[in-house]
Order: sequence, then C-alpha cells, then structure tokens
Amino acid sequence: MPKIRRNMNAIARERLAVRRAAEKAAKPAAPLVSPLAPAGGFPALPAIAGLELSSVAAGVKYKGRPDVMLARLAPGSVVAGVTTRSTTRSAPVLDCEAKLAAGADPEAGAAFLVNAGNSNAFTGGRGIESVEAVTKAASETLGLPQSRIFTSSTGVIGQPLPHDRIIAALGQLSGGLSPEGWTGAARAIMTTDTFPKGSAETAELAGGTVTVAGFAKGSGMIAPDMGTMLVYIFTDAKISQPALTAMLRRLTDRSFNSITVDSDTSTSDTLLVGATGQGPEVTGADEAAFEAALGAVMGDLALQVVRDGEGATKLLEVRVTGAESDADARKVALAIANSPLVKTAVAGEDPNWGRFVMAVGKSGARADRDLLSISFGDILVAEKGWVAPSYTEEAGAAYMKQDELVVTTDLGLGGGSSTVWTCDLTHRYISINADYRS
Repeated sequence: MPKIRRNMNAIARERLAVRRAAEKAAKPAAPLVSPLAPAGGFPALPAIAGLELSSVAAGVKYKGRPDVMLARLAPGSVVAGVTTRSTTRSAPVLDCEAKLAAGADPEAGAAFLVNAGNSNAFTGGRGIESVEAVTKAASETLGLPQSRIFTSSTGVIGQPLPHDRIIAALGQLSGGLSPEGWTGAARAIMTTDTFPKGSAETAELAGGTVTVAGFAKGSGMIAPDMGTMLVYIFTDAKISQPALTAMLRRLTDRSFNSITVDSDTSTSDTLLVGATGQGPEVTGADEAAFEAALGAVMGDLALQVVRDGEGATKLLEVRVTGAESDADARKVALAIANSPLVKTAVAGEDPNWGRFVMAVGKSGARADRDLLSISFGDILVAEKGWVAPSYTEEAGAAYMKQDELVVTTDLGLGGGSSTVWTCDLTHRYISINADYRS
C-alpha cells in the first residue's frame, strides 16, 4: 500500500507541474500601463532653482533600464523626511533616520541617491557596510559631507546590495546632472510600477511664487504606516527644517498614510523633502499657502500610487462618517479598504454591500447595526440595519462598473470621520507577486 500511495503522489505532482506550466504559458502579458494611470503620462515638471537630477542603468538587478537616480541640492538646502515604522526597516532607512535626527548644517547642500531592484533590507551587517560604502563614495564624487548623502533602496528583500555597481556609476550620475532630469529619475526608482508618478504645484507667497514638485514609486507592499513607498519632493522655498518637518508629518497622515493596496508595509519606505532656499521665504503668514501646495503634491502622488496598485483596475475611495471618534472612523475605513472580500467584490463589479457590513463589524470600532447606513456614490444602499427600500440591485451593479468608486459608511454614532483610498484585488496581483523574483 505505501508503494501505491507513493506512485499516486508522484503522478499527482507531475499533473500539478504540467497544469502550472500550462497556466503560466497561458498568462496574458502584463499591461504596459495601469488602466487607472493619469491621462497624458508623466507631467512636464518645472525646473527648481538649486536642484539637479540624473539617472543611469547601473545593473543593480535590471538589465537595459535606468535603476539608479541622483538628486543634488545646492548649498543652503534643508532636508526633512519621514520613514517607515516597520521594525524590520532597511539599512538605508536607518541611515536616513540618523541623519535627519542629527540635523546637519545645510550650508554644504545635500544629495539623494536611490536604487531600484534591491532593497538592502534584512542584510545584517553587510547592509550597513553597503550604505557606508555608497555614501562615502558619493561624498567624494560630489564634494559633499557624508552626513548629507541620503540613500534609499527598493526591491527584493534579503539579498546583499551589489553596491559596487552603484559606486561605479557615480561619475556618470554626477556628469549627467541637469535641472530637467525629472523623467529619468522617476523611472529609475520603479520596480513593479507600470508608470512613473510626478506632480507639481505653485504657491503665491508675500515674496513671490514658490514651486513644489516631486515624484514617487509604489505599486505593491503598500499600507499606511508613514509614506508607504519612496517619495522625493523638492521646492525652491526658504523654510526651516523644523517647520518643514511639522508640515510633512501632518500632511503624510492625510495622504500617504491614508492609502493601502495590500495592507503590507514595506521595509524601505522613505519620504524626503528638499528645500533649496533659492526662492521666497515661507513666513508665518505664508505657511498655509505653502502647506496647501505641498499637500496637493503629496495627495496627488499618493493617489497615483493607488492607481498603480499591482493588478488594479478600480480606484476605491472609502469614506467613513458618524463614528464616535476620528480614530474609530479610521479603524473602520482601513478594515474596509484592506478586506480581500471587499476588494475582490469591487474587482468583480459585484455590489455586495454585505461585505462592507462585515468589515465594519471586524474593525474593532464601536458600531451599532441598526444605525448603520451605506451608500455607493449617491445611491443609498442600506440604512437602519437593512437594505434601503429605494435600493435596486441593478442600480448598484451599474455603479460598480465605474473605474472610480466612492463608498460611504455612516455609523450614526458621532462626528468622527476618515477617508482612505485603495484599489481592487485581481488575479493579476497574484501573478505579479508570484513571479516577482524571477
């Protein structure tokens, strides 16, 4: 009997291998660009006084495409940032945190050096050595203090960073610096992204016009716990580091900390803002206008990340109102946005409002079934613990066919509210991540 069982197991394994091979061969090619990508492609970002960018193909992992970018900021620039709260954060993140906390003299300027294809995370002492080697070499090439070189790495976890390839490319990076290097820099930091993400705004201050512009990468492993991706934003405004840091933290909670693709927080998340100080000064009276412009860029980039969620075909805005507190509303919003059942229903264009009820119940926030109401856009779906008399399945199904959806859940308990953005969950998400290291 054992011999027969072994033979049957071998046959089953062979059949499974054949089936998987056939499925892989039959997989449709990944789309070149997400169907939710902004029309017009990467925007024409304006030059910012005191900023130059470049990019090269260093072969860190990818072949024949840019995978390292450099941004150099002029003397007098200040740098602010926020990083992931993951307890397994990468060596570059730890190095950035130390340098941000030190608040080094900005008179020397600064540089951001970023690679794609390898996250230099969970690499132990070797990861720290790689950061040291790269920042030391960049310091020598650029003539900047090592304390002003901020690095980031994104890609596969647990593999040593081939930092010698980055170091070998520093001469080319330095020689290629240009105020117009936005597009190449944005493309160089992409991993599973299907399009580069850029945004720009201006603000009118008492001393004149300032510009805010930046780019981001992010597609998978996106969940709110800082800025869940890599983001680099620049401005010519003159502003102190403490003031810029305070704004950044407030705005991060409303933007990057309010998006989720798959509930997984990266080990590499870094958001850096460089202010060159070569434009008008942000005085007390100007702070609101400048913060609005910075917030608009951050909000736009955050939504672009969700639009490029791995395998995404739908953008879902989850609004929660009527909670006992904003904190409770956020719990409910994230429970809905991160629910695989909600996300697959959205992917299948199924107006299954029961899944939203389920997510409310599991959130941990106080809720009362008989006070709950749910709306799809302007369509009242459920109220007072039951389906609304005016609701029809046909109306719900028609609404779910839209590319961009808004679902509002009112708990009927108080004034707390929160909004979170997410995308649907399709089979392509599985395909992308199943093949990620191949």
